[in-house]
Amino acid sequence: MPPDKHYTPEFVGTVTKYVFVESPDVTPQMLVTAAYEISEGVMIKETCFGLQITGPQNKVSRIITEIRKKDPAHIFVKDRGYPPGDKRRCRANLGGARPGYYGHEFEIGLVRYISKGLEELGRDGNQYHYNPEKTLTEKKKLPAEELVNIINSEVP
Repeated sequence: MPPDKHYTPEFVGTVTKYVFVESPDVTPQMLVTAAYEISEGVMIKETCFGLQITGPQNKVSRIITEIRKKDPAHIFVKDRGYPPGDKRRCRANLGGARPGYYGHEFEIGLVRYISKGLEELGRDGNQYHYNPEKTLTEKKKLPAEELVNIINSEVP
C-alpha cells in the first residue's frame, strides 16, 4: 500500500469465522438459512464450502454454537484473518482466486476423516477419555508392520 494511503478498518471490534460443512445431511444453504434466522444484524455470507460470519465475538459464537447442533461431526469452524472486502486481501482488488481458497479446498478434503473419528467417539460403548497424564512425551518410531496395516486399512 502506498505510504500516502492510510488503511482504515471497516469492521472494528468484529471477528470473522468460516464455517465449513462436509455433511451428507446438511447443505451450506441450510446453514445459511438457520444462521439468518438468529443473526441479529451479524453479516452472513454463503460460500461454496459453507458460510462466513462477521460480527461481534459473542454474537458470532452464539450463532456458530446453534448451527453446529445440526451436524456437529460434519461442521467445522476456523478464524478468518481479514474481514470481508478488506482491500489488502480482497480478490475484487487483487484479481484471481482468493489467496486462501486453495487452502480451504485442501482442508475440506481432510475433514471427512476427522468427521469419521468424531462419529466413532460418539458411538455407544466408546470408552475414549483424554488423559493428559498418558500423553506421549517422547517420540517413538512407528513399527513398519503397523504402518503397513494402516495403509492397508485405507485401501478399498
